[in-house]
Order: sequence, then structure tokens, then C-alpha cells
Amino acid sequence: MTRQLILLLALTALLFSAPTFAAFKNGERMTVGITLHPYYSFVANIVGDKADIVPLIGAGYNPHNYNPLPDDMKRAQSLDVLVVNGIGHDQWAFEIMQAAGGKDTPLIYANDGVSLIPTAGAADQSVNAHTFISTITAIQQVYEIARSLGELDPANAEEYRKNSRAYATRLRQLKAEYTAKISLLDSSNFKAATMHGAYGYLMQEFGLQISAVIEPRHGVEPTARQLAQTIDDIKAAGVNVLFAEKFFAGKLADTIQAGTGVKVYSFSHISDGEYSPTLFEDEMRYNLESLKAAIESTTKQ
Repeated sequence: MTRQLILLLALTALLFSAPTFAAFKNGERMTVGITLHPYYSFVANIVGDKADIVPLIGAGYNPHNYNPLPDDMKRAQSLDVLVVNGIGHDQWAFEIMQAAGGKDTPLIYANDGVSLIPTAGAADQSVNAHTFISTITAIQQVYEIARSLGELDPANAEEYRKNSRAYATRLRQLKAEYTAKISLLDSSNFKAATMHGAYGYLMQEFGLQISAVIEPRHGVEPTARQLAQTIDDIKAAGVNVLFAEKFFAGKLADTIQAGTGVKVYSFSHISDGEYSPTLFEDEMRYNLESLKAAIESTTKQ
């Protein structure tokens, strides 16, 4: 763990309360804040019509390297609780809450029950923060959020538990559907590179590995020298599939495809578009279908 991350986590612990909650306002309706698109889906499916959900930032903004805006402060002041990733993907949320005077707002750390993947060689964080791009880790987060919301709002705790179990069942069914499909494929020749280091949890879920990550940092294209080295590494490793990020593929993926002959597919980062209860399921199905198609493309005839 880097010194920078240690200091950041220590400061966060001082500024914000841990998720051990007192009962919420004698059963009054709760306003739950969320930082990322997947957490909107998770919370919406947990609370149903028992609480209101407020995204901390607008739907049109990319949460990577986000710079807080004045309207964010207004939203922050309306929240009774905030659901956070808390391991590197939404650090701007803590800045917003502090600026809005919300240091006493309870936080639910969605990843408290998740086994995290270390990020080798990263200078800015020690674990992969993209735990929401996987059905298994999504289910773990759903149960953590439901449990914590139930502590805050005991009058609706049983409803939250029931809803979380129903939602988790749908996610398990989605995983089972694609596990059955992928298990029929020969993945022995599948060697993948990705344009972003966000997909480790998804690949781990299906027993697959990523041979190379192209971007040195999200949203920052590699230098010409790095790109040339990446193309050489892809050729040397026998990589035959490249996953680019949905909506952000562009010329870089085309350059790599032209230089290596790899087939390009796309994954959703699940951090774009309108917030909706079904977004996570829709985008995860897209990812799983893309993964299946990529494996099929490498199957030896």
C-alpha cells in the first residue's frame, strides 16, 4: 500500500463516520445518496418504494477524475446516508461531502465484504476498485448495502432483506446462464488484453486471465513508445482478443488491431448513461455476451 493511499484512508476515517448506525428518524422516509451508476441500480432494487435515491453527481459526467461542481454540494446536503465504493473509484465524493458540511452523514462502504484484487505496480492505489463489474462481487455489495440500510431504517429492514435476496437471485441466474454457455466453449486458446484495468473481477469470475492492460491510467492514452512496446508485448504473448471500453474505443483500439491482428470486442464500464434500476443487469448482460463472443472467436475449429 502506498504512503499516499495510507494517508488518504486515514484522513477519510477521521472525517467520516463508520457504518454503525443509530435508527433513522423514527421511521421517516430516507434519502439515500449514491456515487456510481451500479450503486443506483443496487439501492433501487433494495429499497423499492421505501426510500428516495439521489445520485451525488449528474448522469452525464464520467466519475473518473471527476471535479466537484456547486450543484453537487446541494445534493450532498439533502442526503441521510451515502453509499460509496470507498476504495479508489469515488474519492471525489469525500471532497464533496466535506465541502458541503456533511462529515456527519453516515457512509455505507459497499466493498466491506468483498475480497479485493491487488493492483500490481500501481502508483495511486493498491487494489482494483472496479468491484461492481462482476455479478459475484455485486451480490456481496448488495447484501452489505441492504444490511447497513436496515440498521439505519429498522422499520423497513425486512423489506430491504427480502428485496436484496430477490435481486441477488436474478444476478445469480444471469451468471448461471452465461456460465452454462461459456462452459461449452474451448477457452484454451483465449488470450486477452484490455484497454482499461477494470475487468479483473469479471474475468476472475469465469476463471480467465488478462495478459496485458493497455492504458497506463484511465482516460490517458499511452505514449507512442508505450504503444509500440504494447504492440510488441501483445505479439510476443500471443494475445488474440482486445477488449475496448464501450463508448470509448476509438483510434487507439484500431491502431492496436492494425498492428497486431487481434479481434476487438467491448466491455461496459457501467458508468455512463441515465441512472436506472435495470442499468447494472442490462450492462452486465452486454459484458457477458461480449465475453462469450470473444471466446468463441478464439475457439479452434
